[in-house]
Amino acid sequence: MGAGKRQMHMGVFVLGTGNHSAGWRYDGAATSHMELPVIQEIARIAERGKFDLLFISDSMVMDPGDHPSFLCRFEPTTLITALSMCTTHIGLGATVSTSFNEPFNVARIFGSIDHLSNGRAAWNVVTSANAKAALNFSLDQHLEHELRYQRANEFVDVVRGLWDCWDDGAILADKATGRYIDPDKVRPLNHKGRFFQVKGPINMARCPQGHPVIIQAGGSPSGLELAARTTDVVFSVVQELESSKKAYADLKGRMAKYGRAPDEIAVLPGVMPIIGQSDSEAREKLAKLQSWLTPTNAAVLVASRIGYDVSGHPLDGPVPPPPSSFEGGRTFTSVLYETARRENMTLRDLYNLTAAARGHWVVCGTPARIADTLEEWFVAGAADGYNILPPYFPGAFADFVDLVVPELQRRGLFRRDYEGTTLRDHFGLKRVPAPTARREAVGAE
Repeated sequence: MGAGKRQMHMGVFVLGTGNHSAGWRYDGAATSHMELPVIQEIARIAERGKFDLLFISDSMVMDPGDHPSFLCRFEPTTLITALSMCTTHIGLGATVSTSFNEPFNVARIFGSIDHLSNGRAAWNVVTSANAKAALNFSLDQHLEHELRYQRANEFVDVVRGLWDCWDDGAILADKATGRYIDPDKVRPLNHKGRFFQVKGPINMARCPQGHPVIIQAGGSPSGLELAARTTDVVFSVVQELESSKKAYADLKGRMAKYGRAPDEIAVLPGVMPIIGQSDSEAREKLAKLQSWLTPTNAAVLVASRIGYDVSGHPLDGPVPPPPSSFEGGRTFTSVLYETARRENMTLRDLYNLTAAARGHWVVCGTPARIADTLEEWFVAGAADGYNILPPYFPGAFADFVDLVVPELQRRGLFRRDYEGTTLRDHFGLKRVPAPTARREAVGAE
């Protein structure tokens, strides 16, 4: 991903009022994320910190027992379009499900955002694990796991194919001849597959990045294959260094069969930093956040993250294994259950873990200690950078940018300034050439 010393990549996960389910109660924390100025301030902090990416997740379900930020939220592609107008460098990513959309629409949406942002758009490909989402889209039940990923594979191929319907320079706008488009540089897609039939071409010139960046987070075998074949950035769920190194190597090792080099994917584990001037102050911050939680909705919260019903099991008993018929999202389920089994955790322990960072990794301490930990994982080959999950906004994120980022910069582990203008530039990825240019390059070899 570019010459010179390997450096970290950084994304910020903007989950409403904060990634801790009680973060909104912290002194100075935002209590509403349905206000554009709040999100604009987060974006300004991210650009000040020279972050690669600002990422907005999504949910197709409103569950009163879930994380407060899931109760109401902006539609993410609308939001990052608005943010593109008040930012200049930060990449802008949004989640859009392949289970409840159509490829032509998604290709147009992210192509439009890439043009409007001058090459900073990213699509987070998800298959939507929550079975309740199907009920909002005229379906009685969700597709089973493997079928969702078969649909997702074809969906991504169609979207990328639509982006490739145009070559660079197709728009002539020649006033002398009256020719507006070079017909030799625009072609239909004519896709006919198992799930989709799409004629094309898309009604939009080629994107500034060639293709917007594609993000994926699935950790099941099907999800890993989709990532190895198509993805530029992977958000991973981690808890322990050695298992994370194995998962990192596993994903990178799958890429060769698709003709891709390991550095064509950046793996960014999710991490919630709790920062203090001393380790004890940081622990006190975490304890304060945890003190606002009650076990009354523990079963609901655990079930929302682990993906299956745990009601009826005692909170101080062991975590039950997933049912044999389980068809939900496999990444969080496997990481959380294996962590609970390995550490002999009770449901109450798992509740505390998921309440803090929704199952993601929590790092607590001084800026130097946090930088030490991030450096250790980066150097050990468990990460290419991190997806930062501040417990609340904007203060906890500003602390990371103003205290931890300078420490990483002093160590030569993170950029001091942007070296390009597009999101692909930030990740050290080449612009995706049009099919004609790819064929000509092969012919010239």
